[in-house]
Amino acid sequence: MPVLLLRRPSKNLAQGVVSSHIPDQRAQLDYGEALRQWQGYRAVFEAHGWATQVVGDGDEGLPDAVFVEDSVVAVKNLRGHGGAFILASPGSSMREAEIAAVDAHLAEAKAKNEMPGWSLVRIEKPGTLDGGDVLKVASEGRIYVGRSARTNDEGIRQFTRAVEGLGWRVVVVPVSKALHLKSTVTALADGTIIGAEALLDDVSLFNKFVAMPEPQGVAVVHLDEQGTKLLLSASAPRSAELLRGMGYHVVTADISQFEILEGCPTCLSVRVRV
Repeated sequence: MPVLLLRRPSKNLAQGVVSSHIPDQRAQLDYGEALRQWQGYRAVFEAHGWATQVVGDGDEGLPDAVFVEDSVVAVKNLRGHGGAFILASPGSSMREAEIAAVDAHLAEAKAKNEMPGWSLVRIEKPGTLDGGDVLKVASEGRIYVGRSARTNDEGIRQFTRAVEGLGWRVVVVPVSKALHLKSTVTALADGTIIGAEALLDDVSLFNKFVAMPEPQGVAVVHLDEQGTKLLLSASAPRSAELLRGMGYHVVTADISQFEILEGCPTCLSVRVRV
């Protein structure tokens, strides 16, 4: 059964960090509505057979911790069983405290042998790496890593060393027009990259690219192992229609409160197929 790692929204969610790439609308954030949307997001995965695990209790006073994908990257071993959990080294000092609870959760799971064959690897300073800068394309054995304001060359070097032994090849992508790489692109199961061309520094780095009609339509999550069922933000109806026309079954979730903080369907969870 696939496993979904989540973190409950903190009550001080509106204090989350936003970059200069979007207008600051944090004053409009409604915590009660955000919590309802988070529960709805979780329910989508549970309805599709995922076992959900909540890291921490949401009361740690860490407003950005709900974007748990930035804290750890789950990389499957393409050459055999298991894989590696690669703990991030946040590019923002305000987010460094988020890592400890994720580290403890995974260490406990490893001690209980709940995820056999999975190792824990840590990106160390001066390296920085946010999970939102990591896009895996298993069909090509390729991982795109964004070199952004949050992820530096040393972090990429350490990450590359960790995943090469698992059968992956790393492609570095410059990111200067958005917070993270996955703010601009994600991938379909066949390796097609979907994204917002206006936010990309160099679209030629991708073998196959399809532009999405809305910026919120760039981020999809594969709900099934085959990648035929996709989760997309409800804020991107034209993108949903485009993907349905390509033969995909699209499920949407309202995550508008998290989009105020530059969130998207990918960054609210870590997906692990053990």
